[in-house]
Amino acid sequence: MPKKKTFETALKELEKIVNQLETGEPTLEQALKQFEKGTQLSQFCAAKLDETEKKITLLMENQAGVFTETPFISDENGS
Repeated sequence: MPKKKTFETALKELEKIVNQLETGEPTLEQALKQFEKGTQLSQFCAAKLDETEKKITLLMENQAGVFTETPFISDENGS
């Protein structure tokens, strides 16, 4: 069973791709494949950050000064 991708693993993989592309060593075809993968990883990371931001904004302070958390319902299936 494959491990669930996390923001941290995706970000590390994206950084690795950027470093490889910056060296200029990959062939044009390899660079294109890496760029496409990097774009997917970037979109994944952006979505995770957006989801996290939504969760944080649901934490609200009530009139008594007590923080309560409202359940967050993700737009994604199963998240």
